[in-house]
Amino acid sequence: MPQSLDELLDLLDLEPIEDNLFRGRQPDTALQRVFGGQVAGQALAAAGRTVSPDGASRQVHSLHAYFLRPGDTSVPLVYDVERTRDGRSFSTRRVVARQHGKPILYLTASFQSPEPGLEHADEMPEAPSPQDCPGLGEALERATGRPAPVWDREWAALDVRHAGNSAPGGNIDEPGHPARARVWLRAAGTLPDEPLLHACLLAYASDLTLLGASLVPHEVTLGDPRLQAASLDHAMWFHRAFRADEWLLYDQASPSASGGRGFTTGRLFTQGGRLVASVAQEGLIRLRG
Repeated sequence: MPQSLDELLDLLDLEPIEDNLFRGRQPDTALQRVFGGQVAGQALAAAGRTVSPDGASRQVHSLHAYFLRPGDTSVPLVYDVERTRDGRSFSTRRVVARQHGKPILYLTASFQSPEPGLEHADEMPEAPSPQDCPGLGEALERATGRPAPVWDREWAALDVRHAGNSAPGGNIDEPGHPARARVWLRAAGTLPDEPLLHACLLAYASDLTLLGASLVPHEVTLGDPRLQAASLDHAMWFHRAFRADEWLLYDQASPSASGGRGFTTGRLFTQGGRLVASVAQEGLIRLRG
C-alpha cells in the first residue's frame, strides 16, 4: 500500500491510454494482492474522468463494486469505462478493472448535478476526539503483538485513530449490537480542492477497517494466520460535501456474520457531526481448519 499521501495521489492520477481507457500504477508494497480500496478508488477516478475532468459539474453520489479476483501487485491495472448514460441530471458509468486479460473488479458509479432537496440525517454517535485516540497501529500492536510501525507502514497515506469497539473492555456498550467499531480517519496531508479526488480517497480509505469490524466479537483480527479474509463487494453513497483531509468519524457495525462471510455497514461524519457518506460491504472471513 502507498507509503505516503503523495504516492496515493499518484496512484489515483490515472494514465489515459485511449478514449475511456486508463492505466493505474501500483505502489511499492509487501502485500501479495492488491488492496481492494485501491482498485475501487482508481476505478472511481476512471469513471469520474469521463463525466467531468474536475468532478465539479456532476459529482459522484453512489458506487457499487464487486471484487472478482485477487489483483497482482507486480503489474499495472487497466480500467475500461463504459459511458452507460448521460441524462439531464444523472450520469452513469460502468468500469471493468482488468489484469492479465481477466476482470478483477466491476464497478458502477452514478453522478448527479448539484440540486436542492429535502434534508434529514442521523446524529453522530458519541466518540472521543481524534486527539485523544491512539493510532490504529498502536491499537493493533496491543491486539496482535505485531509492532505498530509494521501496521503504520501499510497505510502511511492516511491518519487513522482507534476510537473504540464493542469487544470486552472496549468503550462501546450497545446491547443487541455485538460487532461495532469506530475510527477517526483523514488523509495524512492536504489535498487539492477537487471533489472527485476527495471521493476517490474516501473510497480507498473506506475499505480499510470494515472487515475488522465484523471480527470484533470473535477474538480474531486481520492478519491472524488462521483467517482468510477478502472484500467481496462494496457500496458507497455520498450524501454531502466533505474534505477527506479533515477528520471523519467512521462508525461501523456488523449486523451479521455467517457462512464464512461478514456483513458490515458504516457511516462517516465530519467532526462537526454532519453525515457525509454511508458504506456497506460483505467480506470473506473464513477460518482455516
